[in-house]
Amino acid sequence: MAGFDINIVSHDAMAGENRAEVLCEMGLAYATGRGRPIDLVAAHKWLNIAAIKGSDRAAGLRADLAASMSKTDLAAALRAAREWMTMH
Repeated sequence: MAGFDINIVSHDAMAGENRAEVLCEMGLAYATGRGRPIDLVAAHKWLNIAAIKGSDRAAGLRADLAASMSKTDLAAALRAAREWMTMH
């Protein structure tokens, strides 16, 4: 999944300070189904990564999303974010 997701945005958009906000937007896209099917696990993954990269907005959205997720889905999202961070 990470390879597909990272190809959604241009390399220029992923550069510098803008990166956390681009990742936050990816999380929002998965949370709302904007341009793709709704996937709360993927949404949490990208919001988590964005929060780690410094997006306060993503941190708040991630917390709101986590409150509505099952423990199993939340664990899967955290695992996916950890795997992505290890690879990138």
